[in-house]
Amino acid sequence: MLSTTIALRIRRKGPGWVFTPRDLLDLGSPQAVGMTLLRLARAGRIRKLGRGFYDTPRTHPILGVLHPRPEAILEALSRRESTRFVEHETQAANLLRLTDQVPARLIYLTTGRSRKVRVGGIEIELMHRAARKVTAPGPMSARVMAALRGLGKTEATPDRIDSLRVLLRPDDRRRLLRDQGFAPAWMRPLIQRIAAEKPR
Repeated sequence: MLSTTIALRIRRKGPGWVFTPRDLLDLGSPQAVGMTLLRLARAGRIRKLGRGFYDTPRTHPILGVLHPRPEAILEALSRRESTRFVEHETQAANLLRLTDQVPARLIYLTTGRSRKVRVGGIEIELMHRAARKVTAPGPMSARVMAALRGLGKTEATPDRIDSLRVLLRPDDRRRLLRDQGFAPAWMRPLIQRIAAEKPR
């Protein structure tokens, strides 16, 4: 039965997985999948977050039912639209502890059109950027390059670069070195310093 098959896949993904009907189209026709998700949502087995978005909500013993993670929303949107998303430069720098500045809004860069997406009570602003600024293959590589763009040459000090070398895992540093061809020329010596086994 389709509802059993879909429910099993959702359960295996675990709480917090945000998905769209496209994630389930290998199991049935668009109409059948849509109707099944509608029934599961009405039965309280999944949560409808917005038009075409669902999840099995995470719960906290004190806070109760939690909002979906923005990253999970972006992953679902990326699968649905076959589009890459990268954190905005300020957000990337904050996540990598390069700045104390906390972005007031959730902004992600995309090769698609600029727009705002509201899912599950969370608003995400998508900002268009040229493909060369969004296409680093490794997620951590893309984050580091976005953060370095945000800092710029003058603020990418040796201390900040060395802090990244310590923060990143060895496999992330190796991947960053492989992905350096996606970075502008001025950034590549910094990437090589980050990827080095020992401080230079």
